Amino acid sequence: MTVIMIDIFSASCEPALMNTRRRFLHRSAAAAVGALGYSALPGAAGAASADSISFGLCTYMWGSEWDVPTIIANLTKLHIHGVELRVKQAHMVETSLNPGQRAKVRAQFEEGGIKVVGIGTNAEFDSPDPAKLIANIDLAKQYIRLSHDIGGSGIKVKPNYFHDKKEGVPREKTLEQIGKSLAEIGGFALGFDQEIRLEVHGDVTALADIRKIMEVAKSDNVRVCWNSNPADLEGDGIEKNFAMVRDYLGHTTHVHELGGDGKNSGGEPYPYDKLAKLLVDADYDGWVLMEASSKPEDKVKALGEQKALWEKLLAAARKA
Repeated sequence: MTVIMIDIFSASCEPALMNTRRRFLHRSAAAAVGALGYSALPGAAGAASADSISFGLCTYMWGSEWDVPTIIANLTKLHIHGVELRVKQAHMVETSLNPGQRAKVRAQFEEGGIKVVGIGTNAEFDSPDPAKLIANIDLAKQYIRLSHDIGGSGIKVKPNYFHDKKEGVPREKTLEQIGKSLAEIGGFALGFDQEIRLEVHGDVTALADIRKIMEVAKSDNVRVCWNSNPADLEGDGIEKNFAMVRDYLGHTTHVHELGGDGKNSGGEPYPYDKLAKLLVDADYDGWVLMEASSKPEDKVKALGEQKALWEKLLAAARKA
């Protein structure tokens, strides 16, 4: 099957040209110190402090049934101060909210002392169908506005699939398209002081592919959300794969359930002890967010246990 890829980016490349490190860091420096709670982008001037890695929650399944007051109450109980709000969950923080409702959500989290780290969207930029691609770019822009309005610092997006087998689209073409899409929404996000976080997800979990996307995007507010995937361990191992995207890391990292040994409590083992050391050595400055998929009877208790396990790993990494 022959697929014709239409270049939808030629008329909208100017914002990406303005998307420079100096401009983004200059505009977001004050917000990074105050609203975000960290000093600069990973790899930017100024090393992260010893306490710059914060533990938070991604409301993927744990937290998916909680409304906003419940999220605040449960996280406060556990002394967790940040949350990435996944879309289409019970808290219903969606683009349909009017200005007054957005202001109320922002006030609730601010008064509760919980930082809205951002919004976890399902926007993806791989489709060979131009209409679907444009719709996803527009969706991402809507969530950028929403994140800004509720006090968030960015949105999570996905790569997400390759289309070489069924549609005959070369993988390199898809990676280039994703990168150009990210450049466009990154340029748009500058006006709202937002970070675009590309989750390593779906078919696109090879870190070499993620690096190629970032090299196309060339946007300093477009960053990588490390997702703790089995693919991180392939090839030369987690250290070499981490190094491929270290300079592109954003302010969010996803981890999954930790076992008592610091590895994944289900499925293939994951060396979270090594990840913690890599983050420490990189002077990582951001949030490690628990994205859990298990179904414990008491999710609040389980989240507290996960926080304790992560903090133990982090303390050991700092001493090593």
